[in-house]
This record gives sequence, C-alpha cells and structure tokens, in this order.
Amino acid sequence: MADDFTGATDLAGNWQVRGLRTSVLLGVPEAGDAQDLDDVDAVVIALKSRSIPASEAVDQTVASAQFLLDTGCEQLYEKYASTFDSTAAGNIGPVADALLELTGADRAVVVPAFPDNGRTVYQGHLFVGSQPLDESPMCDHPLNPMRDSSVVRLLGAQTRHTVGHVPLQVVRRGAEAIRLELDRCATNGGRLVVVDAVDNEDLVTIALATAQDRLVTGGSGLALGAPSSGRPAPQVSVIPGERVVLSGSASEATRRQVTLAKEHLAHQRIDLHRLREDSSAEVCRLVAWVREQWVAHPQAPVLVYSVGDQDDLQLGRTLGGPVSAEVEQAMARLALELSEAGATQFMVAGGETSGAALEALGVRRLDVGQQISPGVSWLTGRTAAGRQHNFVLKSGNFGPEDLFVCGWDLLT
Repeated sequence: MADDFTGATDLAGNWQVRGLRTSVLLGVPEAGDAQDLDDVDAVVIALKSRSIPASEAVDQTVASAQFLLDTGCEQLYEKYASTFDSTAAGNIGPVADALLELTGADRAVVVPAFPDNGRTVYQGHLFVGSQPLDESPMCDHPLNPMRDSSVVRLLGAQTRHTVGHVPLQVVRRGAEAIRLELDRCATNGGRLVVVDAVDNEDLVTIALATAQDRLVTGGSGLALGAPSSGRPAPQVSVIPGERVVLSGSASEATRRQVTLAKEHLAHQRIDLHRLREDSSAEVCRLVAWVREQWVAHPQAPVLVYSVGDQDDLQLGRTLGGPVSAEVEQAMARLALELSEAGATQFMVAGGETSGAALEALGVRRLDVGQQISPGVSWLTGRTAAGRQHNFVLKSGNFGPEDLFVCGWDLLT
C-alpha cells in the first residue's frame, strides 16, 4: 500500500526489475479487482493518502490491506517516501500502528533508505545525498517540511509505540543478527524499528532478515532486496500515438529536468495568473497549443509545465491560496483532453499531479514494464473510455536530468 501514485510505481518498478510480475491498482480496491490478479507476483495499491487527515489515511490503507490479505498476500508493505514525508500528526505512524493491529505482527521494520537515489540512513538519521534530511531541500517542502533528520524522533512523534533502532554495525553482521536485534527491540516494546542502510547490500540483508515478516514498512528501496524470480524483467507494449510531458512538480530535480527539456522540446508554461482568472480558458489555450505542435511535428514530445525556475516558484508563493490544487486540476483536465485528442504516451511529474491525471482518465490498473532509472518505469493502463496508454509517473525528486528528452527511447 503506497501513500501516493508515483511512490506506488516506484515500488512496483523495483519489484519488476527482480523479474516479479507486478500490477498497480489505483485507489482502494473493489471486490471484483481480485479476479484479475492471478497472473501477478506482487500488487501495489496506489493511494493518495500522504497529506490527507490521518484517520482517512488509516481507513484507506486498512481497507486496502484487508483486500490484499483476502487475496492471499503473504507480506504487507507500507510504502512511504524515501524522504519520510510526514508531520507529527502522521500519516506514516498512525498507518503503521493500524497495520500492526490488523496483522497481529510483533513488530515491523522502518526502512526509508534508497541508496540508488541518494537516500541513506545511518545512526537512525536520514540523509539526502550528503545532507541530513533537515538541511536538504526537503526542509522547505510545501506540504511536509522536514525539520529533523532523526527517523526515530520523527516516527516517535506520530506512533503509539516505542521506536527501536538497528544500527549499521548490526546490519553488517548479517540477517540473523538483524533478526535477533529486532526481537530484542520487540521484547522491550519497540514494535516499530528503524534499520540503518547505506547501500543496496544492506537492503538485501534486511530483506532476507524480514522475508517471513507479516508486515514491513519503508521506501521502495527495500524491494531491491527481494529474491529474483529468475525470469526476464517484464516489458510493456508500445501504444502508438502522440507524446506529452505534464510537469506539475516544483522540486529542484524536476526544475532541472524542465530546464534541459526546454532546450529540446516545444514547451509552454501554465500561466498562473490566467489560470486563476479563468481556468477553463487557460486549459483550452494549452490544449490548442499542444495540438498545433503535434500537427507541426507529429509524435515529437511536447512539454507543459507549471514551474521551471526560481521565478516561477516565487510567483506561486506570491499568488498564495490553493495554487497547487489549481495546477493539479488543470493538469488533470489537460490529461483527459489530450488523451481524447490523440495522446497515448504520457510522462507526468509530481505525485499529486500524477494522481489527479490518472483519476481524471479513469485508469484503475497499471502494469509495470521497462525501468528507465531507479524509481521511474514505463507503465501501461486503460482509461475509463477504453483507450490504452503508456505512462511514466515520476516523483518530483526522481529521474535523470534528461528524462523528458531521452526517456522515450525505451518505447522505440
């Protein structure tokens, strides 16, 4: 169960590269969804529960977890951001508490580390590259500003349980040493246990130590420790049609990707003043512009973005109010109207933007294919109108700088 849509595809992609046939269900599943899962090894349920009230996040996640248990799931995985996006009110802790109760698990590991994307945990502190979390750009995140790097303290503020810690020196002694330390923590009341990890071998060791656990929690990195199926990584079929990039993320990484893409792709920024004055007119303007680009350069990717540089970022702050929600709604309408106009291959940047776009399109299931980079994969899904599309759903901070330009290469 993932707390946002891009995080769900991030996790699914890491299982996919291990040869596991993986599908993503969007939203709390319905009873009939189980009949289509006989051919998969792993299922990720994508929720938009990261920044909603904790009680709602708990209800959605528990309902999703019960669905998975009813379908025969052997291990539940609470997936959250590798930067531990949350506040003192949740939602990571309250959800973990509820899942412990649902499963009856004695304890669960807490492993946000994802070294391939620069997220490591040492002495219980989370680092983004070489910076402690609270000194990284995440300290000023608009929804979940992260002002502490101690995962033990961050989680301790939002859970009913004592938070334990397994240091790196124990991890390096192997899986059995980790299990013994986890059991010791549980005996002392530590039912949620932060585990250090600074490279992928640490994740493999932790995954081995917790292979029989009913519940684990973490970023997507822990999935890299899953045993390989021995099968080739699944691929997705290419859906011919027009290509579009919709970037609603204001993250530093996405701004760099937008800057590079503007050197190669036709591009247009959402005019925030126009959007606030008349959102329908601004969406119509952008749709008309995109269609003009397709006529001039068929199948060439086209970029529509909300934030490209610091000036755009400052403008959004100056306008204040619900500007993020307005951008999400505009991107959702763009996705729907461009799909109707002939777009079949979408790159969408930003967790909230991705969720809004897929909800507007009525996509209920995604199958996972080629991984472009850690945390970023190609997907296929069917819209409510019955149209098959390829998607990349990118967390704001993930992906190579040339993603919007070169990420299409795996579909040719």
